[in-house]
Amino acid sequence: MPSNKSVSDAPIFQFTNCRILRSHQLQREDLWVREGKILNPEKLFFDEKGSADIQLDCKDSIIAPGFIDVQINGGFGVDFSLAADDVQSGISLVSQKILSHGVTSFCPTLVTSPPSVYHKVLPQISVRNGGPHGAGILGAHLEGPFISKEKKGAHPEHYLSTFESGAFQDLLATYRHLDCVRIVTLAPEMKRSSEVIQELTRRGICVSLGHSVANLSQAEEAVRHGATFITHLFNAMLPFHHRDPGIVGLLTSDQIPARQRVFYGMISDGIHTNPAALRIAHRAHPKGLVLVTDAIAGMGLAPGRHTLGQQVIEVDGLNTYIAGTKTLSGSVATMDSCVRHFLEATGCTVEMALEAASLHPAQLLGIEHRKGTLNYDTDADFLLLDNSLQVRATYIAGERVWSQDTFTI
Repeated sequence: MPSNKSVSDAPIFQFTNCRILRSHQLQREDLWVREGKILNPEKLFFDEKGSADIQLDCKDSIIAPGFIDVQINGGFGVDFSLAADDVQSGISLVSQKILSHGVTSFCPTLVTSPPSVYHKVLPQISVRNGGPHGAGILGAHLEGPFISKEKKGAHPEHYLSTFESGAFQDLLATYRHLDCVRIVTLAPEMKRSSEVIQELTRRGICVSLGHSVANLSQAEEAVRHGATFITHLFNAMLPFHHRDPGIVGLLTSDQIPARQRVFYGMISDGIHTNPAALRIAHRAHPKGLVLVTDAIAGMGLAPGRHTLGQQVIEVDGLNTYIAGTKTLSGSVATMDSCVRHFLEATGCTVEMALEAASLHPAQLLGIEHRKGTLNYDTDADFLLLDNSLQVRATYIAGERVWSQDTFTI
């Protein structure tokens, strides 16, 4: 049936025979898309007197918002923390490959590195929309070097830094470029960290607490100064203790300022966190859980030796260690596999599992008005999944950018 396009001449797509994740529920209804945005069908019908130009049978797929990975160090042989001459080509390769994992936006993550690496790499990272070329880039995540020696994990100790008399100027001297930076992970117990947290927050940069020996009061103070995220909860921080639960205690703290939510990253790969710990965190603070891959260059490649910044990493199955040690160092998990493991390990609803990889990271970054939901007028970044949450197809701005060879609509 022809459409009366009084508002726009762009084609209207109607995705039918599907269940849509909207308002925290899977709902049996159609998804309407025009000009890269989710369309309100009531306005189309009643205000524009319009209808669909193209109907697509989704074959009983689940339609969910595209996944957002806020901590990914690389993949497919690319390490974002290596100062390659052409960083952009490496980021482009990863952004294209992770479309098959359902990732439509991500934050390229740099681990602790010498200043020369930041000075060379950061100018080559630019925020951009996703499309057939790959997932969108939301900005860089800088994990270190302002972290604790005691909880450095896979970060090289000789490149760690502290805040001296200049505080924020020390950070600027290390990174030099902040225009593309979206998240900074630091240890809140470090001297003068509070003023750094305040200044980063003032500039719209998310501050995450991690690789830290902070006690609970130090973590709460950091939150009062603007910190909103915890980097890979349980990993590289003091273990939970009943008299002082440390950073983990933020999940149930009564000292969080009103209208401020603390989010926390979880590497749900079956390696970094025991399923029982995953369940404890989820049940304590379900609305703050953000699934991250923390993937390294070895993701998507055969087991063997790869890199994570300045370190050589040994990959053995899903285990990743600094070569010659048993120190965990990132993961080789994909985001869709993390979602499935999270669902199985916690027994949560399908809706909760999907939102942990879409809505929650969008809320963390303050972009939920554009991404992370299927609300009307948001970006049409979405996935078609089967009942076991295997990705069938990935769409960005309403355009199919990846699909299974055996799946056509």
